[in-house]
Amino acid sequence: MSRTIHEPHATGADRPLLEHEIRRDGRVIATLRAHRTEAGVTVESTVYSVTEDAGSEGLNRPFTFPTVDHARRFVDEALVAFEYLNCTVA
Repeated sequence: MSRTIHEPHATGADRPLLEHEIRRDGRVIATLRAHRTEAGVTVESTVYSVTEDAGSEGLNRPFTFPTVDHARRFVDEALVAFEYLNCTVA
């Protein structure tokens, strides 16, 4: 399981703490990005329809966690679920 955690520096504070792209049959079906916020860490998920054309908008949903560790656990569980659904995680 990938554990891409970037601690932001003063010059790179906009950089995500972690970022993953999930593909199935070569098509992006979801993205997960985590950013530090005042409330803790927010994981922004975007999920795309596998039945509509590739240009359709995805469903965006944020999930907020108190710590990076909690956010990482959530993302790790989501990635395992995608892998069970025969997806490729990058």
